[in-house]
Amino acid sequence: MVKYKIAILPGDGVGVEVVEAAMIVLKKLAVDAQYIPGDIGWEFWRKEGNALPDRTIKLLQETDACLFGAITSKPKEDAAKELDPSLRGKGLSYFSPIVRLRQEFDLYTNLRPCKAYPGNPLNYRDNIDLVIFRENTEGMYAGVEFFPLPPAVKDALMVHPKMKAFKDVPLNEIALSTRIMTRKGCERIVEAAFAYARKAKRRSVTIVEKPNVLRETGGLMLSVSREVARRYPDVVMKEANIDAMCMWLVKNPNDYDVLAAENLFGDIISDLAAQLVGGLGFASAGNIGAKYGVFEPTHGSAPKYAGLYKVNPIATFLAARQMLEWLGETDKARTLEGAIAEIIREGRVRTYDMGGQATTLEMAAAVAAKL
Repeated sequence: MVKYKIAILPGDGVGVEVVEAAMIVLKKLAVDAQYIPGDIGWEFWRKEGNALPDRTIKLLQETDACLFGAITSKPKEDAAKELDPSLRGKGLSYFSPIVRLRQEFDLYTNLRPCKAYPGNPLNYRDNIDLVIFRENTEGMYAGVEFFPLPPAVKDALMVHPKMKAFKDVPLNEIALSTRIMTRKGCERIVEAAFAYARKAKRRSVTIVEKPNVLRETGGLMLSVSREVARRYPDVVMKEANIDAMCMWLVKNPNDYDVLAAENLFGDIISDLAAQLVGGLGFASAGNIGAKYGVFEPTHGSAPKYAGLYKVNPIATFLAARQMLEWLGETDKARTLEGAIAEIIREGRVRTYDMGGQATTLEMAAAVAAKL
């Protein structure tokens, strides 16, 4: 009997290729696992009206973790146009399957390490080693949106004095996206960040918000963060506004260690930090809850590169490393990271983004050989 059952969701576009590459590496590591493929992505939206079929949800419920590739995602109107004709006019609405996975399994922590490996020609600066904790289920990505604005919603909002400016705007000319944050949501992401900082002997946690403008939601995040920080006197708490943080990360990235933010702000600083260490080809994420984890590269499906085996699979290898560490396979995780770091340091095998000509699978073969 195998130790782990791991769901494999390649998705579409280059997701299929980077996951294929990751499987070469995982099999060379000889993890005691059964890898079970599942369906997710644009083709299932087009053919079935559901980018995350119920059978895939069931698969994840029956496995220990998931390695996810990438999916194509398009605006509401474009998604509707690409539905199979037999499904049009049935009220189907496209919703990001990865966002749904995060909410369905309460994967409230999005853990994004951003590390500058020596020898990477794309590093903005050496010795950058940031870890970002992004709240994954609430905030601006909670999915509570309206267009056109329902009369009942507008009437309810009219109790706020600032809504007077929109009193005479027609309902079909107002779109509303809500930023919903709860005390529980704020507390557990900040707690996760501080607990990680203490365990990993990191010196500080920076809370990234905008409470001077987003006074209620940002204020809640900041007040809860200060409460949590008092339980970790050995870890320094810093506070920064999201706009200033983007500037300071570029100017002085080595001044920061662990960062924590709500969903949208966490998304922004994660991509910025990823570029500091080589771009999205080196950026992985763990979507982690109390009982399950989905691990992924943070790049998209890049349809123009699909089938070319051109893209850098290192982000997916690093996602697999996160998965192994979360499962408790720390030795294998350390071995995998060491092999990746050695390939980067040597510089003999580089994909196009690194200035080389190696294919996705050639990079996989090189890392596997180091194992």
